[in-house]
Amino acid sequence: MTKKLKFIIFTHMIKAQIQDKELLEHINSLVKDKMAIFTMADGRVRGALFHGTSFINQMRAQHNLGILETMVLGQASLCAALMIPTMKGQEHLNWQYEVDGPAKGFSVEADSSGYVRGYIFEDHIPIDKPLESWDLTPFLGNGTMTITKVHPGDKVPMTSSVEILYKNITKDLAWYFQQSEQINTAFNTSILMDKKGRVTGAGGMFIQVLPETGGKKGKGANSNSSADFKDDAKLIEMVENAFSAAPSLGTWFSEKGTLDDVIYGLFREFNPSVAVERDIIFDCPCNEDFYKNYISSLPEEEKKNLSNPVEIICRNCGSVYKINL
Repeated sequence: MTKKLKFIIFTHMIKAQIQDKELLEHINSLVKDKMAIFTMADGRVRGALFHGTSFINQMRAQHNLGILETMVLGQASLCAALMIPTMKGQEHLNWQYEVDGPAKGFSVEADSSGYVRGYIFEDHIPIDKPLESWDLTPFLGNGTMTITKVHPGDKVPMTSSVEILYKNITKDLAWYFQQSEQINTAFNTSILMDKKGRVTGAGGMFIQVLPETGGKKGKGANSNSSADFKDDAKLIEMVENAFSAAPSLGTWFSEKGTLDDVIYGLFREFNPSVAVERDIIFDCPCNEDFYKNYISSLPEEEKKNLSNPVEIICRNCGSVYKINL
């Protein structure tokens, strides 16, 4: 039986309201945002599938993003959400993607409690001509990506960096896992926009083929007799073939598709099993008291130069706080 976990998330950010009534009606007609975490191939493979249409629309509303900026930060935020199932215990993750292209990169954070927040470095990406495709390569470029993981009680965060190889957000993240953690990983994100530039569907999926450890398992009732899941090369090839056959997730969810139909249909030969379903939201723990305390800690000379009220914009979520001195 699939477990459904609900994490209590204390929302502090000032939630931006989506004003487009037609878009809201569409979002409300869809299956609710949810992430399904699953295993298959006798535990050799784990993955997650995330329906994030509301998630991406909230992210866009928080930062008041244009179409291109939504695609860049949207892909990054979906990937950050998909890294939550890889976290161990209470963990907080920061992902910096710094490039020399017009977008300049992004910073996103994910927390094991179930929230993602972040921002794009260039709020208005310059373009020379109308977009002809959703290929983001021309807007990214060369650079480095760094992932920092923090656990409660850590004296020093764990940080790993790799050079940008593909100029492609999902492929570069998979490359990071291969280089930093030696785990074969693949990510797939999809954001569908209608003719008016509205996000009508969004989702993401990740898969990891884990190295076999411990004793050998005999084939049981849940095994696929036609496949040897202990043969790494064969298993990776089979999983890659199935993964690449996934439908456009943005389109799938925009048309009221479900998580289970993708998982149990796409990966049926691996006998998948959904272990947990959980909520993931775009949220930020910022709050007015934090900024009040920050201002009160400033030297008196600096305070004299501040306007009253002081307007502070949270970089991670776009919340605007007006603090009276």
